[in-house]
Amino acid sequence: MLSAAVHAYVCAEPVDMRKNIDGLAGLVQPLLGRDAFSGQVFVFVGKRRNKVKLLVWDRHGFWLLYKRLEGGRFPPPAALAAHGLSLAELTAWLEGIDLTRVRGLRAIAATRIA
Repeated sequence: MLSAAVHAYVCAEPVDMRKNIDGLAGLVQPLLGRDAFSGQVFVFVGKRRNKVKLLVWDRHGFWLLYKRLEGGRFPPPAALAAHGLSLAELTAWLEGIDLTRVRGLRAIAATRIA
């Protein structure tokens, strides 16, 4: 369904978790400055940080994924909102890993084989 080329964009502001697909899609442009129909993943977090909704458009319609933690809270999303996340980073964040405390390998922009 999702390829490694897809990025996730996190909304820094808490969102009312009662919002449905249409309500969240309407927030993508004003809050994230992106196109809701781009095929990227848009992440919305509730005020208590124990609920998260992911919104993504495929060729036929929107997907809405919802996760509610029964204990604990998601790491603060504000630091992640500045740039897009890879799917691997999003998965780690959804597992409760605070990405501001870990360091991955830097990306290489290769242009030729050595």
